[in-house]
Amino acid sequence: MKQRTIKKAVEVVGIGLHKGVPVNLRLEPMPENSGIVFYRNDKGVTIPLGIESVVDTKMATVIGKKGVVISTIEHLMSTITAFGIDNLRIILDNDEIPIMDGSAISFCLLLKEAGILEQNENKKFIKIKKEVEVTMEGKYAKVTPSEDISYSFKINFNHPSIGEQFYKFNFSTQNYIEEIAKARTFGFLKEVQYLRSIGLALGGSLDNAIVLDDKKILNENLRYNDEFVKHKILDAIGDMRLLGYNMIGSYDAFSSGHHINHLLTRKIFADSQNYEIVTVNNQVEEKVFVTSAQTAY
Repeated sequence: MKQRTIKKAVEVVGIGLHKGVPVNLRLEPMPENSGIVFYRNDKGVTIPLGIESVVDTKMATVIGKKGVVISTIEHLMSTITAFGIDNLRIILDNDEIPIMDGSAISFCLLLKEAGILEQNENKKFIKIKKEVEVTMEGKYAKVTPSEDISYSFKINFNHPSIGEQFYKFNFSTQNYIEEIAKARTFGFLKEVQYLRSIGLALGGSLDNAIVLDDKKILNENLRYNDEFVKHKILDAIGDMRLLGYNMIGSYDAFSSGHHINHLLTRKIFADSQNYEIVTVNNQVEEKVFVTSAQTAY
């Protein structure tokens, strides 16, 4: 199984969720063993993907270097993980990845436009060897060894439109596009009002998020009946890609968020017995990853 990049550069313009300003985003191919690299072309700063680059996890996963940050990377990273991209340069001219419609489907379409290029070097995975868990205030996230790749998530909100939801996602590109990619980020109206009062969520709207008041959803409809928990899985896939490679193992969480996910990745790397870097046979590729030509939208 070989490493992957994209066949050609692609660009898109969108709005940042928190600052509400336009952002130009460009994806470019990179050579083998380059990894995922971010570049702020307005600042001339390169930021490699990795847990050591994470500078904030309160409202989103934020990476930074020398005081220059890139926020809300999780949706794009989730999509890159789903398509098995190993080497990519992500260029932008502001401090947020565009929120697009609040889901990952726009990034799926962008990668389909770019095309997938298989390279000459063998693909590497991070394989979980021991159970690792982080718990905090009744919430948790953990990974366990498995020959398959899966993400299980449970949420329980005291809200009539959410309540308790559980979903187990068996990882593959096609499953991601069909089951996960269209799930939008969500928030509560009173939280949005507070965030705007402190200069955040300025780009948020019913066009790029599910918004709820105390009793109901303010949007016209949901894309999935369990869209809330599916978006949490979307985020978790993106957060776990901070490990540097696609993961082989099982992820399971209850009410986890970016901060707990980050603590989990740090705890995995804290002991070399928790994981190993491996290459796998082509059967995994056939089972998990599809090329853009095979992908249906």
